[in-house]
Amino acid sequence: MEPELRTLNGRYRLLERIGSGGMAAVYRAQDLKLGRFVAIKMLHETLTSDENFLRNFQQEAHAAANLTHPNIVTVHDIGQDGHRHYIVMEFIDGQTLKQLIREQNQNTTLLPINRTLDLIIQTCNGLGYAHRANLVHCDMKPQNILVTRDDRVKVADFGIARAISEASQQLGDNQVWGTPQYFSPEQAAGETPTPASDVYGIGVIMFEMLTGHLPFTADTPTALALKHLQETPPSVIESNPTVPRQLDQIIQKLLAKEPTARYRTAGQLGRVLQTYRDRSLADTGPIYPAITMKTVAVVEQDTQFYQRPISQPTATEDEQDTPIRPQKPIKPQQSPKQPPQPQPANQPSADPDWTIIGLGIGALIMLLGLIPLWFFIYRAWTG
Repeated sequence: MEPELRTLNGRYRLLERIGSGGMAAVYRAQDLKLGRFVAIKMLHETLTSDENFLRNFQQEAHAAANLTHPNIVTVHDIGQDGHRHYIVMEFIDGQTLKQLIREQNQNTTLLPINRTLDLIIQTCNGLGYAHRANLVHCDMKPQNILVTRDDRVKVADFGIARAISEASQQLGDNQVWGTPQYFSPEQAAGETPTPASDVYGIGVIMFEMLTGHLPFTADTPTALALKHLQETPPSVIESNPTVPRQLDQIIQKLLAKEPTARYRTAGQLGRVLQTYRDRSLADTGPIYPAITMKTVAVVEQDTQFYQRPISQPTATEDEQDTPIRPQKPIKPQQSPKQPPQPQPANQPSADPDWTIIGLGIGALIMLLGLIPLWFFIYRAWTG
């Protein structure tokens, strides 16, 4: 057992360490007062030594605790035990979306399109609820999306990244916090994140789910930030030809450099994806087979970091913020078959009927032969 495992404030007994990241370590624990299992996120001491961060963190954590949604991890408590600052959350029996993607990659397969849409729509439902409450996540990545054994999504870690960002701005050090693979161009440039910044993160996540790799990779965080700022993301279809063109267009819109060119909130994106999925299922049916992925060498960095902002280049996108409405597949046009035209009942046949003609001639001869007979009868009668 790890030496740091103990009981916090006489109530939360730490049982095992189940994860660790750039901001905190996560433990499975038992609430001795209520008798339930919970997850406790213990902030690293390097963060808790910053008074600005702690003040902003408590404000953001209290706001996150007011979020009640089936697709958001519930925050039960916020506490402090000596120099240890922690958050008590509901315990989720499952895995992160990042772990799920890695498992698929190990099997050299990609997530089916229908399952990808289902997981992302649930993510948008939870994130959109937070956006309506004026909360921005600021660190959307698959490590912060939990998936239960029955494929229910829970978005975690609201408030921590935003608290760090706010504290950095208050210190005037022009630094931003984020995970380099997933943060938006405006975050890389040191600007304040918005709901559209979270939408960009969802776009990167969708790209990774459907291709097995990230849209941008680089050897250093600075080089990676420059790619988010300047380079056009590749098409999903290049790595996964089974992805429909309409879905690829939606992902390209999510990865637009300008926030105004994306969907404004996760809720809007969720409605667009729901409409797309419903129409796609109506056209093609619910079965999307698992696709064998192409082998792509990717060096991933899952750590978060402080990065000096980079000047934002002039944006060229002028796309309007309107949903892309999927169209039904266009079938090849065929020449319509002409129905048989009915023949008129009295239309004569092209070939003459000689039997009828012969009978007609015979009747005419007989009629002419009776003329002399009628002539003699008439003379006898009048004479």
